[in-house]
Amino acid sequence: MVRDVEQTDDAIGVAVSEAGKRLNEMNKQQYVDVEPGVTGCPACGEPFDAAFLAANTALVGLLLEIEIFNADGENHAERIAKSEVGGALRDVPLEVIEIIETEADDEDE
Repeated sequence: MVRDVEQTDDAIGVAVSEAGKRLNEMNKQQYVDVEPGVTGCPACGEPFDAAFLAANTALVGLLLEIEIFNADGENHAERIAKSEVGGALRDVPLEVIEIIETEADDEDE
């Protein structure tokens, strides 16, 4: 939630900045990407920013991307990601949107 803003663009900028600052304080900024969230219009499906502004207070959705190494599976990766990001963004509800499993690099060959 962002207070004392008059435009959604300002609210999004403050939200991204604050999330980045908190993650940086925990030395996690190097591998957590912070972007404004996007949602689809229920009528036409056109994407728009996930921000709602009323009475100079905004609710802003953010998309955070983190790469997890050495996880034992999707559930384990989800728990690690929530723990890593949740430590810096206390009292912020987190929801996993997508998990993409990647191939391990075979540099030892």
